[in-house]
Amino acid sequence: MTTTRRHRFSRLLYRARRRQAAYRHVWAGRLIFWSGAAAIGVVAVLFANATELVTATLHSLSNRFWFWPFISAPLGGALIVWLTRTYFSGAEGSGIPQVMAEMAEHGDRLPKPLLSARILLGKLGLGIGAIFVGFSAGREGPMVQIGAAFMSLIGRHLPRRLQISRRHLLVAGGAAGIAAAFNTPLAGILFAIEELSRGLEERMSGFIITAIVIAGVVGQAYFGNYTYFGWIDIGHVENNHPLGLLLLAALLCGLAGGAFSRLLLLTTANRLLGPLGRWRAQHPIWFAAGCGLLVAAIGFLANGLTYGTGYREARHLLTQDAQLPWHYGLDKFLATLISFTSGIPGGLFAPSLAIGAGLGQNLYSLVDTSYLPGMTSVLCMAGFLAAVTQTPITAFVIVMEMVSGYGMVIDLMIVTLLASGISRAFCPPLYRTLALRYLSQAGPPTPK
Repeated sequence: MTTTRRHRFSRLLYRARRRQAAYRHVWAGRLIFWSGAAAIGVVAVLFANATELVTATLHSLSNRFWFWPFISAPLGGALIVWLTRTYFSGAEGSGIPQVMAEMAEHGDRLPKPLLSARILLGKLGLGIGAIFVGFSAGREGPMVQIGAAFMSLIGRHLPRRLQISRRHLLVAGGAAGIAAAFNTPLAGILFAIEELSRGLEERMSGFIITAIVIAGVVGQAYFGNYTYFGWIDIGHVENNHPLGLLLLAALLCGLAGGAFSRLLLLTTANRLLGPLGRWRAQHPIWFAAGCGLLVAAIGFLANGLTYGTGYREARHLLTQDAQLPWHYGLDKFLATLISFTSGIPGGLFAPSLAIGAGLGQNLYSLVDTSYLPGMTSVLCMAGFLAAVTQTPITAFVIVMEMVSGYGMVIDLMIVTLLASGISRAFCPPLYRTLALRYLSQAGPPTPK
């Protein structure tokens, strides 16, 4: 072999080795990314088990000692808000607006990072604590922030050759959190497209969608192939779509959900007016204690039905295995509104579903329908969630997957689209508006 041929062979061998090394490097990055998605699923499972445990403990304590919530909610609320404001600023509320703010064009100019290891731990621990002391909150919204924070941390260790932007990492992490929390991978993908990635010019790749599915599959591996609220027999109404009932459900949920979102916007981010607003601005810890006292009072009058996520109560309404008072929906509405006004970390999805189930119970008592009571609650669950979040496609898919309601797809689509439109007529999008408030704190652009 001549010298020229040897050099040519050496160059080819060197290039092949470099391509092989780059290939291994990219695949190592993919494994890290997918392992992160699986880890989000594990965290969602742990979060779910913890919230169910503390909810059961709270109900046991309140049943034995009727005065327990009057101690735990004010003191616990004050402590949680103090910890949030002192050590975990950015962990308050749902968590979805924080992810949107970080994804925005000027998200890098926020005064404090809203997605970090500190926020992840605070959101998880304080979110569980808020449910334990008696506040009305869910875990699904916080899982969006937890998932996005987890992916943001993982993104620092991904190779550049993988060519995945930070915004897409946050979309994948947040949607993976929803998919794992609800055990609904399809809803996680739609949430990513309809809410989180709204405004992104780039299309999400199958690579990112795979991460969302992996998180959902991890949840299913633990919980099994179950639905969130159980299986409901809807076979005899698959071809029966009472338009009058659907319109009433859409109108009721659209007005109630829009009013709920409007009140949340008025009572969060120190936008309260008058003496109450001044009290909150000057003494936020005492204000949180006062909110906790109100939440305890509402729970006491409702026989403890408003504490926690509302999962148990919504399931009772769907399966009709327990009687709930006619005013349950209103009680949960007020308890959730006051809980979020206090400034605690917690989600809106599960309480919104419980409120919708209560509204469905009221609607069923007013109309003559061939639907079962639980099915009317399913319609209003989807409608109220769509009106609050203004994401109708995500809402109807979440509810459809949660109850295996594939025979009600058309009904759910009609109700969610109309309810979302009614809500949008008098209330701006809740999460996007709250995200803009975070972005209003962003500083001037960094000179290049």
